[in-house]
Amino acid sequence: MVALAAGRFRMGSDLHYPEEGPSRAVRVGPFAIDRYQVTNAQFAAFVSATGYRTVAERPLHAADYPGLPASRLAPGSLVFRPTQGPVNLRDLSQWWEWTPGANWRRPEGPGSGLRGRKQHPVVHIAYEDAETYARWRGHRMPTEAEWEYAARGGLDGAEYTWGDEQLPAGRRLAHWWLGDFPWRSTRPGGVQGPAPVGSYPANGYGLHDAAGNVWEWTSDWYGPTPGGTTTPSCCGPAESRSVAEQDSIDPAQPGTPVPRKVVKGGSWLCADEYCRRYRPAARRPQPVDTGMSHIGFRCAADLE
Repeated sequence: MVALAAGRFRMGSDLHYPEEGPSRAVRVGPFAIDRYQVTNAQFAAFVSATGYRTVAERPLHAADYPGLPASRLAPGSLVFRPTQGPVNLRDLSQWWEWTPGANWRRPEGPGSGLRGRKQHPVVHIAYEDAETYARWRGHRMPTEAEWEYAARGGLDGAEYTWGDEQLPAGRRLAHWWLGDFPWRSTRPGGVQGPAPVGSYPANGYGLHDAAGNVWEWTSDWYGPTPGGTTTPSCCGPAESRSVAEQDSIDPAQPGTPVPRKVVKGGSWLCADEYCRRYRPAARRPQPVDTGMSHIGFRCAADLE
């Protein structure tokens, strides 16, 4: 972990997606935060020590999902599947597929595994999973303000974790989508998925991958920031203005209502033409019971 002193910073942005505004001065107390996203190796050690089963490894209860076919009640998670060609970017269902058997051990579902991925960030992690792991370590989840303060690395108000220029000297300093989303990756070999933690330089506070790679859970219930609008954006529907658990629920959500937490930092699926959220101010809501193949976490701890 890296220990950070108390400080004030400018949180949010008025220049990008509406849920990020308004930009405002925020103070955080002293805290510590992981330098790296939690890896598969670290999470495996936790599971070995405790016997813990993640949300994605547990069957769904039919009573909680009325009308859902029995075939959809098997344990699983949402997996990114590239499309065959260009598609309407408003329809997320074209590249997200509910996959029985997908979980942190099998990131793409049955037949996949963790060989060669021990130092990749663990994914398919629901909020309960992340919080349970953090408590096992004697730590906790970071608040949204703590996360953003740490991600900025002392560059108050900068657009990216490394400054205001997207590609300084032509260098790519975070792992986001390269190519045509969601169908063609132009990375060498067409490689898709998270990169090993620490593959890109640290920010000014020593944090790696605070932009891109995988989204990260925070402890805050999702509610657009004070003074914002209710305009929908690419990664989330219009929201109510509150930070209470009950008010974090999307009123348009079908079936059993599920509260949502804030996730931060963007992921390897962020593409400039679709979702430019590999920035510290970026935020989106995530149902607490839903892990995906681009959501992980890091832990925080109190210093006082």
